[in-house]
Amino acid sequence: MKAVALKTYLPINNPDSLLDVTLDKPVPTGRDLLVAVDAISVNPVDTKVRSPKDKVESEYRVLGWDAVGRVVATGPEAALFKVGDEVYYAGSIARAGSNSEFQLVDERIVGHKPTTLSNAQAAALPLTAITAWEGLFDRLLIPQSTQASKSKPKTLLIIGGAGGVGSIAIQLAKTLTNVTVIATASRAESAQWCRSLGADVVIDHRKSLQEQLTAQGINAVDYIFCLNNTDQHWVAMSEVIKPQGHICSIVELRGQVDLNLLKNKSVTFTWELMFTRSLFETDDMIEQHHLLNRVADLIDSGKIITTLNQVLSPINASNLRQVHAQIESGTTIGKIVLEKWQ
Repeated sequence: MKAVALKTYLPINNPDSLLDVTLDKPVPTGRDLLVAVDAISVNPVDTKVRSPKDKVESEYRVLGWDAVGRVVATGPEAALFKVGDEVYYAGSIARAGSNSEFQLVDERIVGHKPTTLSNAQAAALPLTAITAWEGLFDRLLIPQSTQASKSKPKTLLIIGGAGGVGSIAIQLAKTLTNVTVIATASRAESAQWCRSLGADVVIDHRKSLQEQLTAQGINAVDYIFCLNNTDQHWVAMSEVIKPQGHICSIVELRGQVDLNLLKNKSVTFTWELMFTRSLFETDDMIEQHHLLNRVADLIDSGKIITTLNQVLSPINASNLRQVHAQIESGTTIGKIVLEKWQ
């Protein structure tokens, strides 16, 4: 099968950073599905894993953690899907990725593709939808409700609203909860993108969060979902979070932060990594299957939309290097997808 892979970890402007290769087609076992991959998208995790380091793989390593495709074979224990089903998923970081014509993936982290979307539109969703869903509902514990709340309205601050996770988190929060959504964006086009997805307020994360919130009549927020530079925003988050509030981040710390800044307010801080369930094969691993199907239902009922913003074709090393470079620029709005093999 065709694939895009690496053996050495190099800067993306090096033509050997990602290579067109031919690999053996895998065989499903256990609860695996063998999926013929039709479209993929690229996330910051792809660029982080590929980033330069003193390591050489003995075998080609295939990256990629977002895919849409068709089930072409199933393992003997698989029961959730059948051959011919159209599926979408993010996969496991511990296994070969989706930048290949065929991929093995555990059925418990796979969902049925939204029927109203093209392959490219659907490929933009899995990793970011899982991350946003788990961050909002499993980590921040924001109550899901479509009815007007009798309690005082709550506020959610999403730092980095125009990226892949932010784009879907804004929509899920507006569709499934009663919170007021405040998103951050640093450019006019990214701010407009956040508003178009339903953000109630948009502020600039390069300026004082406290001053901008105060100007909007907001003294503090109940929840913070940090999707952009945890170190940089740590002090600001500690200032604007309410007592007994909740902060969740998906961005690893690069240095040290002072946890004591959260102590007097009894603030909860938690991490979100959507690979945790598949990496450790947790007892609730199948929850990702359920939530992907729920997201597909929300898409097909017109309650949320795809976050696709750009499509390239075909899937090959040259196009993937181009997309990795764009992701590394830090200016991407929404998601970039590649589709079709040549």
